[in-house]
Amino acid sequence: ISLLDWHLQPALSDSLQTETRYIAACSISSTTPNASSLFFSSRDKVNMVKFSFSAVASAIALSACIVTTDAFVPASRQSTQFGVGTMSKTDQLSMTATLEQPPLAPLTIWGDKIENIRDVQAEYRKRPAPGFAPTISASAVGLGESPSAEEQIAYFRENATSLKQMMEENCAVIFRDFSLMKEQEGFVKFYEALGMKTCLDPLHSVSARPTVDGNKNSPVYEAVNKESRKNFFIGMHNEFVGTRAPRAAAFVCFKAAETGGEFLIADGRAMFRDLSPDLVEKLYNRQIRYSVMELPFFGWIENLPEPVQSPVSGLIKGLASAAINAKVDFSVDLRWGEAGYDNTKMLQARAPSQPPIVRHPVTGEPTWFCNVHSHSSKLRKDRESKYGAERFEDGASQINKSDMFFGDDGDITDEDLREMDEVTYKNVQFVKMTEGDVVLLDNYKCMHGRNVFDGTRKHGVAWFEGWEGEEEMKAAAEPVP
Repeated sequence: ISLLDWHLQPALSDSLQTETRYIAACSISSTTPNASSLFFSSRDKVNMVKFSFSAVASAIALSACIVTTDAFVPASRQSTQFGVGTMSKTDQLSMTATLEQPPLAPLTIWGDKIENIRDVQAEYRKRPAPGFAPTISASAVGLGESPSAEEQIAYFRENATSLKQMMEENCAVIFRDFSLMKEQEGFVKFYEALGMKTCLDPLHSVSARPTVDGNKNSPVYEAVNKESRKNFFIGMHNEFVGTRAPRAAAFVCFKAAETGGEFLIADGRAMFRDLSPDLVEKLYNRQIRYSVMELPFFGWIENLPEPVQSPVSGLIKGLASAAINAKVDFSVDLRWGEAGYDNTKMLQARAPSQPPIVRHPVTGEPTWFCNVHSHSSKLRKDRESKYGAERFEDGASQINKSDMFFGDDGDITDEDLREMDEVTYKNVQFVKMTEGDVVLLDNYKCMHGRNVFDGTRKHGVAWFEGWEGEEEMKAAAEPVP
């Protein structure tokens, strides 16, 4: 007897049980590891099949376990061959055994509430605009045309403090023409010479973002290279998931796409400065909230007899809530919706409300720390007219659909979304990276994204919980409005 039948038998007559048997099956594609889908058959398609509640529960649990990073920041699960050199199976096993897993990404630093946010913005606007993302090339710093790896490492080690200070003052630093970082081993030596402290991907609790070399404990992750996401414009965002956010990151190019694929960066301080005071005040006082996932697999519930729909909906919501909240380290609120894909019944998961503007953990500067540009379904839909459909077609991609609301669950108007979109693009810098180029950025001050591309793209990223000398920088920071 199926688990669902066991639950329904006490409440339903034999005839009603006969009329309400359906099937729920979970199918995991063997060729697409992150794809999950549910297939349901109604009585007009299947003469007599059982609606197995254990299958539904398993599907929900699997959905929660294998949900990919698209719900937060899209990530590739594609294997790699660029930037890591050739390594035997024995060497790979040896490296896996010796690598220690980095610590978890640090807890997000929301900081104290900013009183009188409108006045703070007005004072900040009076200050000279800070610099943003200077470029450093190997030749410009006197390393010549073909410096050795040892010479490059020595440069980074000797100038580590000033380079990290440059990152803090300018949000990001772009490194060009350093051959050291063309492969993963040299890239690791680069950030180690700077004194950067690696941490796990912030998505560690909800998904296993693949590493560049395939080793489980490797600190270098794939950075959205998947061919199926090439026409997916990754909107501007800071990297954080619920309660965790890395302090900094280094994005590296191991192979540039033939066309497009630029790495995008934007100054969060400029976003705070350029948004209208009315919108800043409204967003900050009402806060914002993300929907981080949709489970659009429940249209079949509406085909059940009306007396059964409510208890089945309640039980499924409870199972899904338990499965998802067991997987993430922040509270997720599930609610039923009627939109979803193909206008079918779906469950939407919303994260807790949070401020869209925070004070920087080191400098105290107010900075935009909000992922509306990447998470808003309206803005993503608008981009489809320019870049083409996002191809949210397979089960996992449908699950990973996100959106944004006010912290009180109110809808954000198209006018407000349009302003945030325009101010974001006003401050975006397109960085066309070539092999060995690196962008070192402060995750609280600098948003990042990625342009659409054609060809083969292989970029990686390392996340940092902090760096040597960070506390000294904090102590020396000048007061800000």
